[in-house]
Amino acid sequence: MSTLQLQLRALACVPAYLLTLWSGPAQAALDPPATDLAGALQAATARDPETAQLRLRQAAAEAGVQVAQGLTPAPAAVSLHHLSDRLNQNLGRREWEVELGAPLWLPGQRQASLDTARHALAESQARLNWRRLQLSGELREAWWLVAQARAANTLAQQRLQTAQALQAEVLRRYQHGDLARVDANLARTEALSAQAELMEAGQKARQSEQAYANLTGAEPPAKLPPETIPATGTSADLDHPQWQALQATTALASDKLALQDASDRAPPELAVRWTQQRSDALNPYDQAIGVKLTLPLSSGPRVRQDSALARAELTQAEMALARAREHIDRGIAQARSELDMAAQQLTLAQERSQLTADNLQLAQKAFSLGEQDLNALLRARLADHEAQSALIQQTLARDAAISRLRQALGLLPEETQP
Repeated sequence: MSTLQLQLRALACVPAYLLTLWSGPAQAALDPPATDLAGALQAATARDPETAQLRLRQAAAEAGVQVAQGLTPAPAAVSLHHLSDRLNQNLGRREWEVELGAPLWLPGQRQASLDTARHALAESQARLNWRRLQLSGELREAWWLVAQARAANTLAQQRLQTAQALQAEVLRRYQHGDLARVDANLARTEALSAQAELMEAGQKARQSEQAYANLTGAEPPAKLPPETIPATGTSADLDHPQWQALQATTALASDKLALQDASDRAPPELAVRWTQQRSDALNPYDQAIGVKLTLPLSSGPRVRQDSALARAELTQAEMALARAREHIDRGIAQARSELDMAAQQLTLAQERSQLTADNLQLAQKAFSLGEQDLNALLRARLADHEAQSALIQQTLARDAAISRLRQALGLLPEETQP
């Protein structure tokens, strides 16, 4: 068996993510690459516009809690009033009035407002966690697309090296008269086909790396380690980020409805008024202090409209929460089924690679002894190349299925132990 054949057989037994695969030209102005999916998720989160928006909403929710904890639903207001006859009669008539007014909480409104603000804060955090899970899904797909494209590129390089070595051997034997010209043409055709395959594989590898860089701002690492198989059950967990986010949305909608019911009118306003006035320059100033209470009247149609909108929002949130459990469970079941199928196909690919490698060894020996023609050897090489490619791609498909199962279970990437 030749050295190249030994390399091909060794390649079939080693997962592609343990190989130092072709990574293409380095991309300028990129951050240092993360070494695992957890680091890549951190980089992707830092440059995600939706995450930045959710963090701003979280800051607004924190401020909303402080507002709800205040003594009044809105800040107090100061008004100043002055009256004078200086522009017409100018008899010395003067009047000053200062008023300090503040809105008041309606009965039950303050607690309802505080509950709403706290649940808005909890919902913003739950939405952030869900967004991190969504980014994990995008990143996991990009991660394994890079691994598969790199593996295909490495196999194409191996095929080209093998084809060029065969071409050199056939050409030497043709020049010595051992082989016909048609055999030399077949070997040349195989080399050209392998070169075209390598060009296409290299282009796909570069495209997958660029898609990964768009997510993380850095090129993919040289090695792409897989995730571990989760030991979680087969049904949705209450800690699933999507479930938590929808549950927080439902709680917030319920509090909004309670707040709307407690706010059936504009808040009343209590004001303290101080006045100082005189009728003319000969009379002294008179001072007075008064209290004013403003009670807005309720508007029935407006209250019913706002209450109906709040109730519709709650109904929508409850329906989304009810469907979420079923949706998550179906996703977990499908991911487990895909992982089982990928593991079975990997076993078949391993058996196939062993058979084609043995056939290639026999065909190579028969061709060297002149017992078989070049076409038989080329068929054996093609079958072995396809089998080794299927083995590596199926290994990566199994690892990608593990990541999809972790995604379905709501598990974020974990740091890889060095």
